[in-house]
Amino acid sequence: MLFGVAGVSIALDQWTKWWVRENIEYAGQWLPDGLTWLSPYARIVYWHNSGAAFGMFQNGNLVFTILAFVVIAAIIYYYPGVDANDWTLKLAMGLQLGGAAGNLIDRLLVGKVTDFISIWTFPVFNIADASISVGVAVLLLGVWLKEREEKLKAAQASAETTPESVKEGS
Repeated sequence: MLFGVAGVSIALDQWTKWWVRENIEYAGQWLPDGLTWLSPYARIVYWHNSGAAFGMFQNGNLVFTILAFVVIAAIIYYYPGVDANDWTLKLAMGLQLGGAAGNLIDRLLVGKVTDFISIWTFPVFNIADASISVGVAVLLLGVWLKEREEKLKAAQASAETTPESVKEGS
């Protein structure tokens, strides 16, 4: 699952970045005909980023290149130890691996990350950034689901061990 999810994320990320670099001039905007009314809210904008996701920490290309290698290595190292039934953690790790690798490819081949998704006043981002963010959301969802399941099991276990006289209020 790890490399499948990561592979889809990387492929979509790299294809969309390539398309933007080939079809839109730097700092230019694009929307399909008939959707120009969306321009104040959503548009494709060709932009570069030498920092982290969503344009934070500009000019940190070297730091984020090294960090991406560390994150990728950590995910690949820890993934085999993930519980086979923990689909949320597996999915989250695949999305985060794909996002880290997608932006790393740009840093190594282009020297900076290509961003192009512009929504309202939110910083311009790309598929890799979205993959990382969705991966974090899936991870948080998984933690919440696991905690909820453990609380339900604890409540059931407590109810099963409580004497009948206490249950009946005697």
